[in-house]
Amino acid sequence: MQNNRSVSPLRSRRAKLLAGVVALGAAGLLTAQTVVPNQLALADPVRVDAAAPLDFSHVVGAVSPAVVSVQVKQAIEPRMMNYGGGNDNFEDFFKGLPEGSPFRRFFREFGGQGGDNGQGGRHSPRQYGMAQGSGFFISDDGYVVTNNHVVENGTEFTIIDRDGKEYQAKLIGADKRTDLALLKVDSDDTFTYVDFADKAPEVGEWTVAIGNPFGLGGSVTAGIVSARGRDIGAGPYDDFIQIDAPVNRGNSGGPAFNMHGEVIGVNTAIFSPSGGNVGIAFAIPASTAQDVIMELKDDGTVVRGWLGVQIQNVTDDIAESLGLKEARGAIVAEAQDNSPAEKAGLRSGDTILSVNGTDVKGPRDLSRMIAAFSPDTKVDLKVWRDGEEKDITVTLGRLQEQDQKVASASSETDDAKTSLDDLGLVLTTKVEAGMEGEGVVIAEISPDSPAAEKNLNTGDVILEVAGMKVNEPSDVLKALEKAQKDGRKAVLFRVESNNTTRFVALPMNLA
Repeated sequence: MQNNRSVSPLRSRRAKLLAGVVALGAAGLLTAQTVVPNQLALADPVRVDAAAPLDFSHVVGAVSPAVVSVQVKQAIEPRMMNYGGGNDNFEDFFKGLPEGSPFRRFFREFGGQGGDNGQGGRHSPRQYGMAQGSGFFISDDGYVVTNNHVVENGTEFTIIDRDGKEYQAKLIGADKRTDLALLKVDSDDTFTYVDFADKAPEVGEWTVAIGNPFGLGGSVTAGIVSARGRDIGAGPYDDFIQIDAPVNRGNSGGPAFNMHGEVIGVNTAIFSPSGGNVGIAFAIPASTAQDVIMELKDDGTVVRGWLGVQIQNVTDDIAESLGLKEARGAIVAEAQDNSPAEKAGLRSGDTILSVNGTDVKGPRDLSRMIAAFSPDTKVDLKVWRDGEEKDITVTLGRLQEQDQKVASASSETDDAKTSLDDLGLVLTTKVEAGMEGEGVVIAEISPDSPAAEKNLNTGDVILEVAGMKVNEPSDVLKALEKAQKDGRKAVLFRVESNNTTRFVALPMNLA
């Protein structure tokens, strides 16, 4: 039967060309440098020869005895009814009830104030709740790693192994900033334990998660490492591994393993609009967990170095306004009073570029680097100030939990206002705004202006413009004029809002 398929001229020419190439190759006439006119380069495709595991049973069988369920008994403060706010009001209410009233008997027994004189009644018994999570042994004598949020407010801790055997444990220490905790089982038994991985996992690498989802215990799921270095807003040291192995409530504190049975991370959080697994889970990296857990084991707490600065990211426009060739480092919005930073001479507007010779990528990077040092350690900072690099040595302090104070919103006034139409700002003095202290107040802001795009708001206080302190709107104008003469494409504003200081770079479009 005749084949009716036609051969295109292009295909015919390509076939003849390839035939010629084969003939030349057979004759030994082609070399690596030989060029055949009009020949398309035929590169080999990407090929990965590493074999994927047929199953995960070899890993699961080895590590499962080290994974446990963690049950926590938590004290719950009873909620008391409030009849107007005080004991006197409660007693007046109680005395107003007629004798024999069932309400009088109810409040005597359960109201916590009881008795005709409002005293001497029975107190409500302390209430308890149960929390559960996961964990894993890191030593044969019973040290167990889990999450801080699993054991928080706990009064009793029970460890349940794969076979259902229960052990009582005590809390050695916990670290809220990294959400890690360490328990110790009270037993003479020898336990199977696992170790942390020395090497960070590669994106795309297989991982197995084992834990106690929804109290089921001993559940195994598998997936891959989806990403590294995730910041989920959990704290200043966010550096999570993202995995797609299904993780649910109750998996918190459990391990994520590589194919060597090493712990690459501690499962801590999930992203879930519905509360269930959607394939996005986050684990604390082994490198972070190992350092924190060792400190908890030795001292029961984690001691971190403290610099004492408010910092923020250096964006492209901030870098331009500072004269930096590229956006890097962390800019100091404010050095806290009596802090190591202030004592060493750091000031707002300084951009920290490196610590002991190691480049600072951004605020999170700086926070982790400083926290890794012990208090009283001297560190060498390289900062960018006034268009040049400067070396500053700082003796670190000890990081303490700080209470955050929120300032009340300022009032506005219609007097003594100065408009900066190109920036979309109307400014006034602090005196006219009914405020005290230094700075210039933003009285009005245009919704579609550059200032609004940078999240400036009415009531924010401008402290500095292009490195110059400002107390009058005219000071702002002078600073803008100077920045314009210096050829700046953007100008840096130091702004205070709710007792927090930050830098904002606004474009220089002034006529």
